[in-house]
Amino acid sequence: MTSSNEQLVDALRASLKENEELRKESRRRADRRQEPMAIVGMSCRFAGGIRSPEDLWDAVAAGKDLVSEVPEERGWDIDSLYDPVPGRKGTTYVRNAAFLDDAAGFDAAFFGISPREALAMDPQQRQLLEASWEVFERAGIDPASVRGTDVGVYVGCGYQDYAPDIRVAPEGTGGYVVTGNSSAVASGRIAYSLGLEGPAVTVDTACSSSLVALHLALKGLRNGDCSTALVGGVAVLATPGAFIEFSSQQAMAADGRTKGFASAADGLAWGEGVAVLLLERLSDARRKGHRVLAVVRGSAINQDGASNGLTAPHGPSQQHLIRQALADARLTSSDVDVVEGHGTGTRLGDPIEAQALLATYGQGRAPGQPLRLGTLKSNIGHTQAASGVAGVIKMVQALRHGVLPKTLHVDEPTDQVDWSAGSVELLTEAVDWPERPGRLRRAGVSAFGVGGTNAHVVLEEAPAVEESPAVEPPAGGGVVPWPVSAKTSAALDAQIGQLAAYAEDRTDVDPAVAARALVDSRTAMEHRAVAVGDSREALRDALRMPEGLVRGTVTDPGRVAFVFPGQGTQWAGMGAELLDSSPEFAAAMAECETALSPYVDWSLEAVVRQAPSAPTLDRVDVVQPVTFAVMVSLAKVWQHHGITPEAVIGHSQGEIAAAYVAGALTLDDAARVVTLRSKSIAAHLAGKGGMISLALSEEATRQRIENLHGLSIAAVNGPTATVVSGDPTQIQELAQACEADGIRARIIPVDYASHSAHVETIENELADVLAGLSPQTPQVPFFSTLEGTWITEPALDGGYWYRNLRHRVGFAPAVETLATDEGFTHFIEVSAHPVLTMTLPDKVTGLATLRREDGGQHRLTTSLAEAWANGLALDWASLLPATGALSPAVPDLPTYAFQHRSYWISPAGPGEAPAHTASGREAVAETGLAWGPGAEDLDEEGRRSAVLAMVMRQAASVLRCDSPEEVPVDRPLREIGFDSLTAVDFRNRVNRLTGLQLPPTVVFQHPTPVALAERISDELAERNWAVAEPSDHEQAEEEKAAAPAGARSGADTGAGAGMFRALFRQAVEDDRYGEFLDVLAEASAFRPQFASPEACSERLDPVLLAGGPTDRAEGRAVLVGCTGTAANGGPHEFLRLSTSFQEERDFLAVPLPGYGTGTGTGTALLPADLDTALDAQARAILRAAGDAPVVLLGHSGGALLAHELAFRLERAHGAPPAGIVLVDPYPPGHQEPIEVWSRQLGEGLFAGELEPMSDARLLAMGRYARFLAGPRPGRSSAPVLLVRASEPLGDWQEERGDWRAHWDLPHTVADVPGDHFTMMRDHAPAVAEAVLSWLDAIEGIEGAGK
Repeated sequence: MTSSNEQLVDALRASLKENEELRKESRRRADRRQEPMAIVGMSCRFAGGIRSPEDLWDAVAAGKDLVSEVPEERGWDIDSLYDPVPGRKGTTYVRNAAFLDDAAGFDAAFFGISPREALAMDPQQRQLLEASWEVFERAGIDPASVRGTDVGVYVGCGYQDYAPDIRVAPEGTGGYVVTGNSSAVASGRIAYSLGLEGPAVTVDTACSSSLVALHLALKGLRNGDCSTALVGGVAVLATPGAFIEFSSQQAMAADGRTKGFASAADGLAWGEGVAVLLLERLSDARRKGHRVLAVVRGSAINQDGASNGLTAPHGPSQQHLIRQALADARLTSSDVDVVEGHGTGTRLGDPIEAQALLATYGQGRAPGQPLRLGTLKSNIGHTQAASGVAGVIKMVQALRHGVLPKTLHVDEPTDQVDWSAGSVELLTEAVDWPERPGRLRRAGVSAFGVGGTNAHVVLEEAPAVEESPAVEPPAGGGVVPWPVSAKTSAALDAQIGQLAAYAEDRTDVDPAVAARALVDSRTAMEHRAVAVGDSREALRDALRMPEGLVRGTVTDPGRVAFVFPGQGTQWAGMGAELLDSSPEFAAAMAECETALSPYVDWSLEAVVRQAPSAPTLDRVDVVQPVTFAVMVSLAKVWQHHGITPEAVIGHSQGEIAAAYVAGALTLDDAARVVTLRSKSIAAHLAGKGGMISLALSEEATRQRIENLHGLSIAAVNGPTATVVSGDPTQIQELAQACEADGIRARIIPVDYASHSAHVETIENELADVLAGLSPQTPQVPFFSTLEGTWITEPALDGGYWYRNLRHRVGFAPAVETLATDEGFTHFIEVSAHPVLTMTLPDKVTGLATLRREDGGQHRLTTSLAEAWANGLALDWASLLPATGALSPAVPDLPTYAFQHRSYWISPAGPGEAPAHTASGREAVAETGLAWGPGAEDLDEEGRRSAVLAMVMRQAASVLRCDSPEEVPVDRPLREIGFDSLTAVDFRNRVNRLTGLQLPPTVVFQHPTPVALAERISDELAERNWAVAEPSDHEQAEEEKAAAPAGARSGADTGAGAGMFRALFRQAVEDDRYGEFLDVLAEASAFRPQFASPEACSERLDPVLLAGGPTDRAEGRAVLVGCTGTAANGGPHEFLRLSTSFQEERDFLAVPLPGYGTGTGTGTALLPADLDTALDAQARAILRAAGDAPVVLLGHSGGALLAHELAFRLERAHGAPPAGIVLVDPYPPGHQEPIEVWSRQLGEGLFAGELEPMSDARLLAMGRYARFLAGPRPGRSSAPVLLVRASEPLGDWQEERGDWRAHWDLPHTVADVPGDHFTMMRDHAPAVAEAVLSWLDAIEGIEGAGK
C-alpha cells in the first residue's frame, strides 16, 4: 500500500472514531435530557399544626378537615368584616379557612435578620426560609455544605398583601419594606441566606405557581443550569382582601371547605401553607447515596390562550397539557394510576377538569383499573401558589405508604360531568395502592392558574435499590455519640427535647446509623451537646437528663496543644478496655511494646491487663514506661479522630511523650529514655525522698520552705498550685504546718525527689546510658517546660533529659505563654487521668482523655464529645458506620428547632395607620454618662464593663430585641441583623450618649459588641472618661440624626451634612463632577495633616469580614480589601463580596486614613502624601496578617490604591503581596469612560450613602483624587487579576473605543455581570468566584514550584 493510501486509511479510521465519539456524546446528552429527576427531600407546613410531610400524611390518611376560624392574632376585625348575606361592599360571607398555625412566628436571629427587618418582611418569605433549611436537613444534607454551590431556587409566590403603604409603615421598618415584600426577593433571599449560586427564580402564575416552578427546575437540571434544585410554593393571607374580593364575586364556599368534584361544590375555600421539594438528577442522587422518595418522570406547562374567558378554565388546553406531560415522560395514559386534581370546588372549573381527565387518562384503560382522582384541597383548602407542590408531597407520601386517601366533603360525584365517558373514579374512600410486579406506580398532579397558565407533572415510585449490606458496627463496641447543636441555648434545649422524643418513639432506629446521619446532615452551630450511649434507650435517657449530656459553647477556637503530664495519672488496668475496643490504641500500644521490650523484662500488655505474673505500677521503673506508652497511644487516638496538636507541652516525664509525638525523638529513643532513666531512679533515688503538692503560689511556697533546706520547688503548675520535693522528713513537717494553717497540701505517693538536688547523684549514670541518642528537629512545635521556650533544633539529647529530671518544671509559665502570646485556647491532657487540667487558667479550655476507673470506649467517646462541644473540628467517621446520611431504614431525624417570635403588621382600616406586633424593645432612653449613674465610684474596669452594657442595650434597641441578653456578646453584629441602616442608627445613639464622633462604619470595623465597647472605652479613656453633655441645639440635631435612617426624609437630612456636600450635589446635577473634585482637592490643603505613619491619628486595624484564624494557619492567602477613595466608602463596601468568602478565605478590609475620626474626638488628619498613607496601611496589614501571604483587592479608586500599596509593601517593607485583584479600575490615561459617566458616578455616591457625606470625608476624597491623578512610578511584581464589569455604567458611543476597565501591566482578565456599581452589589458572588478561581490557580503554580 502506498504512503498516500495509508494516510487515507488512517484519516478514515480517525474520522470513524470521531463520529462514534460524537454519537456517544449525543446519546449521553439525550439520556441526560430524558433522565428522571429524583425527589430527595420534602418539607411543608399547613393548617392544623402540620409541620412535616409525615404530619400531612397522618392528617390526610385520617381524613382530617383542617379548616378553622380566623386566628385572633391576625388582627382582622372579622365581626365587622363578616356578613352572611353576600353582596355588601367591603365584607365577606366566609369566616373560615385552613389557616396556617403561627404564621407570624419566625426565627429571625437564626438567619441573621434583625427584628426590625423581620417585621417588615412578608411572612411568606419567612416561611420559605425556614422550610428551605428544613428540606436540606430532611434530605440528609448539611445545609452549610451547599453554600457556594450551584443549587437552583425555584419558588412560586403570589399575593403580596402584607406590607402597608410605605408612608405609614411602622417605625424602624423603613428601608426593608420593598425587599421584604417583593416576590422577586422571595427566591433571592433563600439563595442569599443559604449561599446558593444557581438560578433563583420566583414564579407567579397564581394557583399553578409552584408546579410551574417545578417544571422550570426540571428543565434547569436537565440543561445543567444547576445540579440540585430547591422548588417550593407559599401562601399566607396577611389581610382579608382575598376574602372580600372573591366574596364580591360569590365565588367562595360559605363554610370555607373545598368540595372538590362533588355535586355539592359551592366555591373555593382558602388555605395557607408552604411546601418545598429538593430535586437532583436520579444518577446524582444514587451516586451521592441520597434517599430517593420518588421520581418526576415528566412535566409540561401551557396557556389557555384566547379561550372562553381570562379566568375561566379551558378543557382543550388541559387535555393538550396532559398529553404533553405524558409525552415528556414517555408514557401512555394507562401507565398512570391516579391524579391529584386541581379540584378547587367550583361549579365551573371542576367539571371542565374532570372532562379533560376523562378524555385523556380515562381512555384506553384496562377493565377494573380506573384512574383515581382526588384533591388535597378538601383537607387543607386552596393553598394557591403552594398548592401544586403540596399535591406532589401528598402523592409522594401516598406512594411511600401504598394508600390513596379519600377526598372529603363529597356527597356524590358532580352531576355536571358524564362520568361514563371514560374510566375515572373519584376517591370518596381510601383505596390500597400496593406495589405490583412488573408495573411501577405513577401519579399525575395538576395545577391551573387563574390567568390561564397550566401545569401537570407525572410522578413515579422510587426505583428499587439493591439490598444494602448490613451496617457495620461502630468501632467502640456499640458506643456512639448523638451530637446536637443550635444557634442559641434555648434552641439547643428544644433540639435536645425533640431528639429525646425521637429516641422514645422510633423504636426501630439503629443508634449508629442515626448518629452518622446527625453528623453528616446537620450543621454544627455554636451551642452544642452530645449524648453518648450504647443503645437507643441509653441515648434517650441521656437526652432526658441534663447531667447525662456533654454540653459546650463554641466561641472562637484558637490553637490546640496536647499536654502530657508526669506521674500521678496511673491506675491499675488503665488502657485495658481500649486495647479491646480501639484498634488505633491497640496498634500504638503494640508499637510501644516492641520499642520497650529491649530495655525491660516485663510485657507492656501484661502490666496493663494486670496479668498475675506482671509487675505492678508501684515500681517507678514500670509505671513511667507504661504511662508513657498509654499517653502516646492516646495521642494517636486523638489524631485519628482529627485533633492534631499545633504544639505539645510535657510536664516532667511527660516531656518524653511530648518529644515523641512532636517527632523530636524516635520511638526507640523515647523508649530508651523513659526506661533507662526510670531504672536509675529506682536504683538510686527510690526510698530517699518525697514530694508534696501545695495550694500556694510559687512565691508563697518559697517563703514557706526558706528554712527547710532539704526542700526545693519542683514544679509550678498554676497560680496556686506548686509542687515541692526533697527530704521525706521535711516533707512531712511541711504537710503538718500547712494543715495547721488551713492550707491544702497533698503528699504525692512517690518515695523519691524528682526536680531536686537528689537527682544530681545519678547525673553521670544518665550521661552514660543516654549517650548516643539521635534527637530530631520537632515536626510539631515543642514548648519546653524546662527551658521556658520553643525547641526548634535537634536539642533533646541525654543532657536535656538529665536537666528535665533535675530542674524545676515551669508548667504554669509555659501555659501562660502559649495562651497569651501564641493564641492557644484548647489544652488536651492526654493521659489516663487528668491531673493538670484543673490547674489551667480560666481563659483557656482544658480537656481530659480517660479517668481513673473509667477508661473504656464510653469515656473516650465522651472526651471526644467534650472536644467537639467546645469547638474543635472532630472527625467522627471512625466511630460510626460507613453508610449514607439517610438510608431507607432510617426514620427522618428532627429538623432544626426554630425559636419563633411574633412579627405581624395588622391591616388598617381607611385612613388608619397599621398596627403591628413584634417582640422587641422600643428605643432605650439613656442620657448623661454612657456608663450610667455612680460613674465616679467605678474603676476603669467597671467603666469598661458599663460601656459594654451600654453597647448591648443600644444594639438590642436598634435591632428591636426583647432584652440585651439576646445580643451575643462575642458574635459579629452583622450576623444577627445589623446592616447599613441599623449601623447608622446605632452610631448616632452611641455618639449622643458619649459625645464621641464615631463613624457609621465603626460597627463593621469592630464587629462584635466586645470589640465595639473596647473601641469606645479606649476613646473615652483618652479623654479621661469625660462626656460632654450636648447643647440644646446639638441635642436636637443628634436626636434627628438618631432617628432610624428609613424614617428620615430629605436628601440632606442628618448631622454632618455641610456646605461642600450641598455644593457637590449641585455640581453632580450640573454635570461638573470632575471640576468639583479639583475644588475639593484644593480645599483639602487646609485640613491638618500627618507626615509620618506614626503620626496617623486613626486606628487602621483591618476589619475581619469573613473567615477566621484557621485558614491562616494553613498558609493560605489572606484577602485584604483596600477601601476606595469615595466619600461614602469604608470597609463596609466589601460586605457583600466578603460573604462569598466565608467558608473559603480570611477577608480583611483596611480603612483609608483621613476619613474617620482621630483617637480623640476630632476629625482625623489627612496624609501629607500618598506614601505616608500607604505606610500607615502597610503596618496595620502586616500586624493583622502575621506570616500569612496577602492578596490585595480594591474596587475603582481602591483598585488603584491596592496596586500602589502592593508596590509600597514590596519596596519599603520587604513584604511583597502574593497577588493583586483590581476590580474595574480606570487608571490615569484611560479615564475617558469616567469622564463621560461622571454624573452617574456622582449619583452613585449619593445613592450609596450610609449617612450624609461629611465635609471632612469629601475633602479626603479630593485629596486622594489629587494623589492618583497622575502616573505613579512604581510597578509591583505581584500577579494581577483584572475583574471587569460587562455592562457600561451609562451611554457609550462605539467610536470612542473600548469602555471597559483597563490595566497596562501584565494581568489575567475576568469579566463578570453588572456595571461599575452593581458588580460589587448584585453580582458580588460572580466577582468572588472569579477571584477564588484565580487564587487557586496562582497558589497551584506556587505550590508546584516548591
